[in-house]
Amino acid sequence: MRVLWVIILAVASLYAQVKDEETKEAIVKIYTVAKALDYQEPWSSSMRQSTGSGAIIAGKNGQKYILTNAHVVANRTFLEVQRYGERRRFIATVHAVSHQADLALLKVEDERFFGKVTPLEFGELPHVEQEIVVYGYPMGGNTLSATIGVVSRIEHHRYTHSGESFLAIQVDAAVNPGNSGGPALSQGKVVGVVMQVITSSQNIGYLVPVSMVRHFIEDMQDGRYDGFPELGIVTQRLENPALKAYYGLEEQRTGNLVADIVYNSPAKGVVKEGDIITHIDGHKIEDDGTVAFRHNEYTDFGYYADMHQMGERVRLSLIREGKTIEVEVTLSKVADDILLVKTTQYDQMPSYFIEGGYIFSPLSRNLLLSTKINQMELSQYVREWPTEEKKEVAVLLKVLASDISRGNTDFRMWPIEKVNGETYVDFKDFYHKVKQSKEKYLVFEDKDGIKVVIDREEAQAKQKEILEKYNIEFDRSIDFR
Repeated sequence: MRVLWVIILAVASLYAQVKDEETKEAIVKIYTVAKALDYQEPWSSSMRQSTGSGAIIAGKNGQKYILTNAHVVANRTFLEVQRYGERRRFIATVHAVSHQADLALLKVEDERFFGKVTPLEFGELPHVEQEIVVYGYPMGGNTLSATIGVVSRIEHHRYTHSGESFLAIQVDAAVNPGNSGGPALSQGKVVGVVMQVITSSQNIGYLVPVSMVRHFIEDMQDGRYDGFPELGIVTQRLENPALKAYYGLEEQRTGNLVADIVYNSPAKGVVKEGDIITHIDGHKIEDDGTVAFRHNEYTDFGYYADMHQMGERVRLSLIREGKTIEVEVTLSKVADDILLVKTTQYDQMPSYFIEGGYIFSPLSRNLLLSTKINQMELSQYVREWPTEEKKEVAVLLKVLASDISRGNTDFRMWPIEKVNGETYVDFKDFYHKVKQSKEKYLVFEDKDGIKVVIDREEAQAKQKEILEKYNIEFDRSIDFR
């Protein structure tokens, strides 16, 4: 009997070694050459090189892909990939990308890259204290690294890459630059993708959970990425007893108060201000705005909207004027559709145009992150919702010094409300109002009535000279050429 147990243990050990080797063979190192965009000088860019990690997974019809982070391949100009145990690099391209969820799928046309590798399979959302193994190619060496840790918590967290909030897995496994995009495995299956780390802490890293990965891959089945839907409503917690009593809500009833609805929200006309949302898809919403996604585990109630695909319907239970009603909202918008200042943008050059040395650009999160100038005033726009009349903010980015701009070179990151007394809808409308003007002067005005005035004909006459002086090839971005 003892001999039999020895044989069984030896076989089990050998099987584990084989499985471990198969797993390693599916781990990929990614070499990225990307544009480093300059939002303060939007006509220029430099190049940077970086590395990341990824994992080979199976797609439809036996097609294999590399799963990684979007931030590993953002703004890329050239990609190479290298499998574990191989020294040759192969050229890769981006098949699909979700900057929202910080996920990407890469494709390699040369089938020799994949060889006889066994693609990794997906597991289920792990539990707190469940052990995980993180694979990747972090800084500090060139060979594959594997670190062991446990799941610390699962809840909504801000994804640094997009600025949006989704479900995330916090782990205590060592995660470092270069680990990004690498898989986290439990019981031999992928349960998450390494996303980000809190640099000021010790061993606090975050994974994109497998549920988000599945949503992304399912979204791509039709060959088009639609994104994660957004309800477009502002809600207020009902933890205060007086607030609950004011709205006639019984103490044992829970929910969130609808404080505002974005003008183009898919919930417009279905949900009303003053409604109290008590359930989403049948799941009870607590007074603090959370729902149980598993027994005794809670996260933001938006989780149940996040898990829907675009075009699907989400069910809401409401209390309206003391009566309980059921409604359905067809999910048709993503965050960028309902924000005045869009989420962080990638894979495109910044928009701008120059008029006589005055440089104009749309206000974006990329632009805000690029400088500390006027951040306090501009940050208020991030917290505002768009309206039908105002969907974007234009700023005077900077003024190139010349004889026609004397006295105005201190204007930087200056938000504009009106052009020649007229408001504008978005940056495209702003551009056309400037370019189509026949007035002698172009008058730009902020919300306080401060004005910047440009002699239109003089600006046009000296435009070429100013651009040459500052070595600027184009007076506008490619989307306006």
